[in-house]
Amino acid sequence: MDTRSYAIGDIHGHPEKLRAAHDLIAADRDRTGDAQSPVIHLGDLVDRGPDSHGVIEMLIKGIEGGAPWTVILGNHDRMFRKFLDDPDWHDPGLREDLDWINPRLGGDTTLESYGVAPVEGRDPHDVHREALDRVPRAHRDFLAMLPLYHLRGEALFVHAGIRPGVPMGEQTEDDLVWIRKGWLEDSSDHGPLVVHGHTALEYPCHHGNRVNLDGGAAYGRPLAAAVIEGREVFLLTPEGRERMRPDPA
Repeated sequence: MDTRSYAIGDIHGHPEKLRAAHDLIAADRDRTGDAQSPVIHLGDLVDRGPDSHGVIEMLIKGIEGGAPWTVILGNHDRMFRKFLDDPDWHDPGLREDLDWINPRLGGDTTLESYGVAPVEGRDPHDVHREALDRVPRAHRDFLAMLPLYHLRGEALFVHAGIRPGVPMGEQTEDDLVWIRKGWLEDSSDHGPLVVHGHTALEYPCHHGNRVNLDGGAAYGRPLAAAVIEGREVFLLTPEGRERMRPDPA
């Protein structure tokens, strides 16, 4: 199918879960004989999990090796990138009393995966100087080039969602990587089916106008992988495809 796409939800520093998701995709490719359909990673590569470095390295090597992968910018990826640019930058999506290296956000575990000393109690500027020595330039360049969304066939892939009623060319980066209020409760037709992550669920869910693939890999659950064919969505499991039907609620 010309518009078949694969999608993977929020990874959050779990390379072993990423490998498992790609194994599910490989099994589906074997069943369908499809070696070319793209895999779209929905962002939040980093934070909370034990090896954000390993996740980014795996994605870079796969793309350099010719894998048909697209990686979208998530809010956690943006916070990591911006911290490396300026430790005083505060993401407008965060409360004023939080910053990226706060354990609640998980930036501390991301930096530790690069060999940065534990950040608790340290001056952020000292952490920043050490991070610049530890994070490879290739990783910084990779984060800098991540797109905000990807449109393919009848599906729009984005990290958090979109502002309903606003043309894509007028969407803000803050909304595309952070939006919840005004989006999650909206049931209107957005044109393409919106495939996103960002808001962790107990299990991925199809809402009719959108599909949320953040199944909570950051909180001990598996990393969701799905295949989208036109507007049909199938969750990939070890037993094969599981059709995702719109939630009647």
